[in-house]
Amino acid sequence: MSAIEILRYFYGEDMFISTSQEISGVPSSWPGQDLTIGSRSDKVRQLQNQLNVISNGYPLIPRISTDGIYGPQTAEAVQVFQEIFGLPATGVVDFPTWYRISEIYVAVSRIAELS
Repeated sequence: MSAIEILRYFYGEDMFISTSQEISGVPSSWPGQDLTIGSRSDKVRQLQNQLNVISNGYPLIPRISTDGIYGPQTAEAVQVFQEIFGLPATGVVDFPTWYRISEIYVAVSRIAELS
């Protein structure tokens, strides 16, 4: 049974089910490996975009191009982020850094709030 079929089974056919558009902009999960200088992927592009959004509230973090290439500018932005948020300032996006960036991104972009 689908989720809706289960709900209707327990609550009856006269229940109202509302739908909404798909949520966009929700951060994705850890890429499975550290992102370092030379990394190229959509995950790097996502990281760069999130850092740029975060930099609106934390101007010490330099804005970077969102080209999907992890170069020296991205590493510098990551290192500044790590310094601000009490992570080891390596300039490498490891598991803890990825999720801290995601957490701060959700907070500053307000995608977690209903409007």
